[in-house]
Amino acid sequence: MNPWYLLYCKRSEQTRATVNLNRQGVDCYYPKVTVEKMKRGKRVQVEEPLFPCYMFVSFDLEKVSFTSVRSTRGVSDFVRFGAYPQEVAKELIFSMMSQEDNDDYREQLNDLPTEGDRCTIQSGQFEGFDAIYKEPDGDKRSIMLVTMMGKQVEVSVPNTSI
Repeated sequence: MNPWYLLYCKRSEQTRATVNLNRQGVDCYYPKVTVEKMKRGKRVQVEEPLFPCYMFVSFDLEKVSFTSVRSTRGVSDFVRFGAYPQEVAKELIFSMMSQEDNDDYREQLNDLPTEGDRCTIQSGQFEGFDAIYKEPDGDKRSIMLVTMMGKQVEVSVPNTSI
């Protein structure tokens, strides 16, 4: 089993990068989610990447080099922690793959709060704080208005924390 790595792609070029990487024998995965958007004054269902500009890749290091992957059209670079690309746990990738095909998971993503809803953060450093949902951003994280020490502070927390 080949290790998985996280790539940072050029804006809106994940599909191009996937095509070019597949030609080199690289396995690519980027989870997608269906969201409702306004287009020409009408609400439409659109499928978009769950993590814009990011893609998970797996390849045989004896056949494909880091340099050739990094130099592929549509790819910016590997996400690194230090000098070398950081490996991503295989369990995380397989878990995302299995949940993406799960209808319950899709419903959970579509059941996000709407602007102005009051909620309580259930995990992370702000656990237990009351918050007001503001808006989702491109990374499917929620920007929350958290009441802390008498004033509101904007923080970004994962959707799984609300």
